[in-house]
Amino acid sequence: QGQVTESGGGLVETGGSLRLSCTASGVDFDDVAMGWFRQAPASPGLSREGIATIYTGDSSTYYDDSVKGRFTITYDNAKNTVYLQMNNLKPTDSAMYYCAAMKNDAGLCRFYPFRVNSYEYWGQGTQVAVSS
Repeated sequence: QGQVTESGGGLVETGGSLRLSCTASGVDFDDVAMGWFRQAPASPGLSREGIATIYTGDSSTYYDDSVKGRFTITYDNAKNTVYLQMNNLKPTDSAMYYCAAMKNDAGLCRFYPFRVNSYEYWGQGTQVAVSS
């Protein structure tokens, strides 16, 4: 049974930076897609927004336009950990951030990197708040 756990959220001023971490267990970290999603508090009825995904099989990365150029997703195979470096943060980035793992057919994430139902394991989330 896979499990993912996020950490690293907090409160930061506009223009600041944060790095989120996500540690996975129970999955083959050599062949898994790890995604970061977020859900703003004002939109509980909306689906989680996918913002960054990395496929460890070939290190390919995918970003939503809203974070491209500001956020960077990386991973450390030895630690089974994925990171999300977030720079130039804006108030609109405020949200609960979730990490998720796609174990089955992970290489197909290139076709749908942000499809929520494709990810089998989800963390509890870590809160990010950006003050104006």
